[in-house]
Amino acid sequence: MDFTVKKYRELLSSLISNGYTFQTFDEFIKNPKDKSIVLRHDVDLLPYNSLKFAEIQAENNVKGVYYFRAVPESWDEKVIKKISDLGHEIGYHYECLTTCNGNLQDGIADFDKNLKALRKLAPVSTICMHGSPMSKYDSKDLWKTYHYRDFDIVGEPYFDVDFKNIFYLTDTGRRWDGHKVSVRDRVNSSFNLFFHSTDEIVIAAKNNKLPQSIMFTFHPQRWNDNIVIWTKELLLQSIKNTIKKYFYVKKTE
Repeated sequence: MDFTVKKYRELLSSLISNGYTFQTFDEFIKNPKDKSIVLRHDVDLLPYNSLKFAEIQAENNVKGVYYFRAVPESWDEKVIKKISDLGHEIGYHYECLTTCNGNLQDGIADFDKNLKALRKLAPVSTICMHGSPMSKYDSKDLWKTYHYRDFDIVGEPYFDVDFKNIFYLTDTGRRWDGHKVSVRDRVNSSFNLFFHSTDEIVIAAKNNKLPQSIMFTFHPQRWNDNIVIWTKELLLQSIKNTIKKYFYVKKTE
């Protein structure tokens, strides 16, 4: 079975064995290592799933970055503090143009308010857009008018990573080739390398066939060892993928 915590442990072990350095996004922006991985986590739902990932990483002396949304299903102050205390980076998963119906002034005020609230819980130096695929608003458009560096932010993955040189892998769509059904989690890549399952990535790692620099994006709510919850997530994600594919086709027409 794919997308289980057990399978995640296997993936992490294969990457560690391959000799990668694991950096937070803040560290990578400031001082990228030659053979490094950024483990990015979008905490969209079920924050305790993200805490489990953070604990597994800490057990293996690995660090990642966790982006929290300013909504009840993501924002759990105990979890945020625990993940930060484990040595991981905390970031803000902003969606201000979606929540503010495209109003730029309301959106930047919402961004500022939520960022200040998150910084009361943990240091925050990077941000990452939440896709909100069923919204007509792309929150990255906020930065066509404003500048996130004015808020002491050092990086945003969709603006500050050269994905032509950094290999990007995301479990969007509960699959590793989810760019086919993704509305906004898409990058311009020069790598002619594709995976569908986690096992395929593990095999590539063991055979030393992965690129030198990689950014992974995980949505930990998708990873579960409980067969009932696992099956529910599989069915729900299949429905979401069909809907997202429709929105992507409409967007590109």
